[in-house]
Amino acid sequence: MAYDRRDHGMAERAEYRIVSLIGEGGTGRVHLARDPAGRLVALKTVHEHLTAAPRFRERFRREAAAALRVRGPFTATVLDAGTEDQQPWLAAEFCVGPPLVEAITTAGPLGPADLGTFGSALAVALAAIHGAGPALLDLKPAHVLITHRGPKIVDFGTAGRSAGLDPAGSGFLGFVAPEELTPGSRADTPADVFALGALLALSSTGRNPFGSGSAEQVTDRTLHDAPDLVGVPGGEWPGFLAACLATAPADRPSMPEALAWCAERAAPVPWWEQEPVADLIREHEGDLAELLAVSGGDGAATDR
Repeated sequence: MAYDRRDHGMAERAEYRIVSLIGEGGTGRVHLARDPAGRLVALKTVHEHLTAAPRFRERFRREAAAALRVRGPFTATVLDAGTEDQQPWLAAEFCVGPPLVEAITTAGPLGPADLGTFGSALAVALAAIHGAGPALLDLKPAHVLITHRGPKIVDFGTAGRSAGLDPAGSGFLGFVAPEELTPGSRADTPADVFALGALLALSSTGRNPFGSGSAEQVTDRTLHDAPDLVGVPGGEWPGFLAACLATAPADRPSMPEALAWCAERAAPVPWWEQEPVADLIREHEGDLAELLAVSGGDGAATDR
């Protein structure tokens, strides 16, 4: 089965072939698939019940258009989208590598120079996203994969924002800025600086900077307590991360300031090119090759 997409008055036919289901969450399912040219893609379909949210189509159309404009070395390129289908979908570059938490668990927390390298890469990715449209606003560890080319932000959260999902119930508390948790407040790019700081704190300590526990407990700490930065290495990093995690958006550095600060302290050789992380990445690449061999590298055609 196939679909026709009309673009500038021309009918364009595209067919994606499913290889395997690779994930499912609150907003939809993600399949490993091949596009008509044979490229591996991550094909995300939105749960149908989310499309009932008020103005879903309008927001999804706008946010998908912004995602299609994002280009950068540390973001998964969004290649195509079906905003008008009954079950909306996005097709993006398929990235191979461990999620951030797996990489940190395997290799241990990052030191000061490696934090600089990682922070620079994430800030470059976030700047590319901001330059194409709205802020990301839901960056979390599971959305960052570590590949042999560096970290990749693999989900811009388009479906969740379009459906108006509550951040407090979306599984990434501790990385959500206070203004996103405060009714009536407007969240913008400073919220992504907050998420950047939280990811770097996690990467240098192995802990959520606002602890664990119930959603209510983590939310209360985010709104009222200073972040837990015990164990953050280097004399300068705790102060920088505390600024990124400031309660008031105006007290945080801008994304260009964060990028410049991290870049000045970056390691000459990225940590993802060194062992044991490089070996872990190769393991994930081997797992993909095995999956493709078992499946014949192909699958049933889908109407996405």
